[in-house]
Amino acid sequence: MLRLSEIKLPLDHPPEAITTAILQKLKIQADELLGYEIFKRSYDARKKDAIVWVYILDLKVKNEAQLLKRFQKDPHVNPTPDMSYRVVAQAPEGLTERPVVIGAGPCGMFAALTLAQMGFRPILFERGKTVRDRTADTFAFWKKRGEFNPESNAQFGEGGAGTFSDGKLYSQVRDPQYYGRKVLTELVNSGANPEILYVNKPHIGTFKLVGVVQQMRARIEALGGEIHFQSRVESLHIEDRQVRGLRLTNGDYIPARHVVLAIGHSARDTFQMLFDQGVYIEAKPFSIGFRIEHPQPLIDRARFGPFAGHKSLGAADYKLVHHCQNGRTVYSFCMCPGGLVVAATSEPGRVVTNGMSQYSRNERNANSGIVVGITPEDYPGHPLAGIDLQRRLEAKAFELGGGTYEAPGQLVGDFLAGRPSQHLGTVRPSYAPGVHLTDLSESLPDYAIAAIREALPAFNRQIQGFALPDAMLTGVETRTSSPVRIKRGEDFQSLNTTGLFPAGEGAGYAGGILSAGIDGIKVAEAVALAMLRSQPQTV
Repeated sequence: MLRLSEIKLPLDHPPEAITTAILQKLKIQADELLGYEIFKRSYDARKKDAIVWVYILDLKVKNEAQLLKRFQKDPHVNPTPDMSYRVVAQAPEGLTERPVVIGAGPCGMFAALTLAQMGFRPILFERGKTVRDRTADTFAFWKKRGEFNPESNAQFGEGGAGTFSDGKLYSQVRDPQYYGRKVLTELVNSGANPEILYVNKPHIGTFKLVGVVQQMRARIEALGGEIHFQSRVESLHIEDRQVRGLRLTNGDYIPARHVVLAIGHSARDTFQMLFDQGVYIEAKPFSIGFRIEHPQPLIDRARFGPFAGHKSLGAADYKLVHHCQNGRTVYSFCMCPGGLVVAATSEPGRVVTNGMSQYSRNERNANSGIVVGITPEDYPGHPLAGIDLQRRLEAKAFELGGGTYEAPGQLVGDFLAGRPSQHLGTVRPSYAPGVHLTDLSESLPDYAIAAIREALPAFNRQIQGFALPDAMLTGVETRTSSPVRIKRGEDFQSLNTTGLFPAGEGAGYAGGILSAGIDGIKVAEAVALAMLRSQPQTV
């Protein structure tokens, strides 16, 4: 097949326009084009009065070799790369040893699925509930119909934190072996909309993710895997720096020599347990800040001009970065078009914000994290010091919010002027359980407040109206990424604990659903190869 890139067409082009563009580009007749698939579709909005679709197409054509030779100097005509996934190993018949996966977020689920597809019958332990039950618990807490459950919330439970963050499926990780394609394909095989295979910046949406996660669980079980919910790992059994097994909080002991650690970025008690048991952990950078909300039409007009509201474009997003005079960098994080700001704490007495969207992205506000990068130099002295900082900021946010899990909030105009907010403006906050107006300058370190105050007017120069006085800031955003890295070697095993395979966001090796899924697949392959090497050799 041929891959043809940079095919640009108007927003409202008819379907046959793609065929016409192919024939014109390649200068071939209609009978020479045997078919095509859309590999990627994005839009180019740099000229707001002339927004166009940009396609990458995979073609079946007659005389492919001749066409490649004719266009050998054209960077937009190339052979289609082989993106098919091939397993690296197959479990030998009669293998009794089974790998263990800890955590049912995207990394753990893809690790378990890949191991199951290779015949290794993984056992997965998840501290939280099934995705349907945790969704009920989480929504009840948000709507003040139920108590906060520290084991079933926006962070813990089947599907991981990504279940309540829009289901974004794009990443900037290098992926020369097309693991990301396998992630997307497996999601489609589990019920996701096939459009995620080709749209730019694909997303599934929170409600749709529930069904996708359930189907993925069923596929793992059908291939011989096991998944145990409400099963928190209390400790690892380590002898001579080799994992021998693990113990659950209910007292059960599970022997295991190959353990995937896919615990997510908020498993603070597990980080402490690993540190106490001598597993090598180091502090890593992360970011802190607020959520900001604007009316979605404001963002649409700024990004799309006269095409704002165009049905095929949907709700507009943005990506912003500002380098401050104090040396800090402020940037937008996890932007949710037409979405909601949600409560994402995993511990009692703390407030944490995040953003999510449904598939339709049709809520009234756009929201994004506006966060400041920080490094271990800001929280020195201990590998888990970043967690201590997160807890202090989240406890302060709980206090500023009134101690009821309402979040502290402030209008952008008041924040820039350094005065507490007294009344809401035109932007109605979407955060549930609710927003308590206050002065957010007390919620973050002074350097972070100064950086955000400098960045907002700078962002306003890129998106007119971004510093809208009535725009809403809600605190605090602290779970942008893991504050620790559980380092591993080239064999994907812990630097000092053989058989332990740190993976995904919690270990510091991913940031989002797609990259976590990719890392889960890579770690599963490493586990499979390690298990085969550890088997007794027969002559």
